[in-house]
Amino acid sequence: MKIFTSAQIHELDKYTIENEPIKSIDLMERAASAITQAITGVWGSATRVIVFAGPGNNGGDALAVARQLLDRGYDVTAYLFNIQGHLSEDCATNKKRLQEKRSKSLIEVVQEFEPPQLDADTLVVDGLFGSGLNKPLAGGFASLVKYINASPSKVVSIDIPSGLMTEDNTYNVRANIVRANLTLTLQHQKLSFLFAENQQFIGQLKVLDIRLSKEGIEKTDAQYTLLEENDIRKRLLPRDPFAHKGKMGNALIIAGSYGMGGASVLATKACLRVGAGRVTTHTPKRNQIIMQISVPEAVLQFDREETTFSEAVDTDDFSAVGIGPGLGTNEQTAIAIIAQLRRTQCPLVADADAINILANHRAWLQQLPKGIILTPHPKEFDRLEGPSSDSFERLMKARDLAERLQAYVLLKGHHSSLCLPDGHIVFNTTGNAGMATAGSGDVLTGIITGLLARGYKQEDACIVGMYLHGLSGDIAAKELGQESVIASDLIQYLPYAFKRINE
Repeated sequence: MKIFTSAQIHELDKYTIENEPIKSIDLMERAASAITQAITGVWGSATRVIVFAGPGNNGGDALAVARQLLDRGYDVTAYLFNIQGHLSEDCATNKKRLQEKRSKSLIEVVQEFEPPQLDADTLVVDGLFGSGLNKPLAGGFASLVKYINASPSKVVSIDIPSGLMTEDNTYNVRANIVRANLTLTLQHQKLSFLFAENQQFIGQLKVLDIRLSKEGIEKTDAQYTLLEENDIRKRLLPRDPFAHKGKMGNALIIAGSYGMGGASVLATKACLRVGAGRVTTHTPKRNQIIMQISVPEAVLQFDREETTFSEAVDTDDFSAVGIGPGLGTNEQTAIAIIAQLRRTQCPLVADADAINILANHRAWLQQLPKGIILTPHPKEFDRLEGPSSDSFERLMKARDLAERLQAYVLLKGHHSSLCLPDGHIVFNTTGNAGMATAGSGDVLTGIITGLLARGYKQEDACIVGMYLHGLSGDIAAKELGQESVIASDLIQYLPYAFKRINE
């Protein structure tokens, strides 16, 4: 599913109007009907409704919703803010329609504003500003937002909470953004909805289909994409009925200093679980017993050192390499890691301490092979590229890094984002808060390495890998509850994730 910018959203509306064809006021009525249906599905007609409408098309949507709620027997009062004495054409039309329906239900604010009482039994419909907003709210509108947020009323925002911008909120004033209980967004999610710091404004999210032109959507190239299950299904490689382990890939996992042997266990098990024919784990000698007992299916290769990874190994016989989980960051290990990254010719995943070491030796970034997959969590990425003030700024840095290095940067989070070398960004839609537990990233490293060994291209391995990783977490959370999910559960439920997609 594509995610469009505010400019693209405007163009899609225009394309639909011109090519359906449909009048813009009728498209607005269609949107208002979907919004009204969603509201009436939650709140009954005994609910007192206060509608706050701005002067643009978002305000026009809000006035149309007010009229439709009146038609359904709701007690509605709409406040239209026309401070500058200029309304959009469709907003003006819906003002007239509401006045004709019931003039006492509309209060037009041109100078003085006497705010209504907002109590716990009142529903506020926020239609002040939509996806076209490009600067922080200030003055009277900022005061109104603070008044709404301070009230005990439930708040429904139309399309996007007023004050929140569609993409970049790095320099926004967060006190001046409506905190909605429910956001009814039109046709597609907005980029800013995917960032953790914006969840406080969105509340529950519902995406309403207002039937924008399918042709227009298909023709419009989007830099951002949300994964859907069908995207994964069509990327899965078939398994040859006559396959043997030699045809299913030979993976190498380099992981686990002494005391962190669990990282090598988790990455290796995950690599096996996604179908790699053979997995070799290179780990310090002291991890021998834990590895032999925990993963008897793995082939073990021991470092010359008892407790650390100390020298690069030959990778000519391997289909893919995953390196980093639990390795530590001492200088001997750092030198061994960069030597390993330089000499590895097969597809490569670098995670955890491999990334931390690169952060400590940034000049080494230029020595990374093209096509390398980096899988940092936000703190690891900030060590690598410097601190970011918010998720959008971090995402833009990750995109730039992927383009600069011609790498695949998978920034982990609730909506993990894969930045491709060509500048496109793919967001994952599976996963839950139960996966916020030590070892989850080690499992992802193993999954992606195993898929690479199976023959998946880097882009497909990352996309299928992060989706399966999150889906196994979702299945585990459903069975066990989010509080009780641990990293090894993700491996246990990986087969069920595969089955879900294949069914």
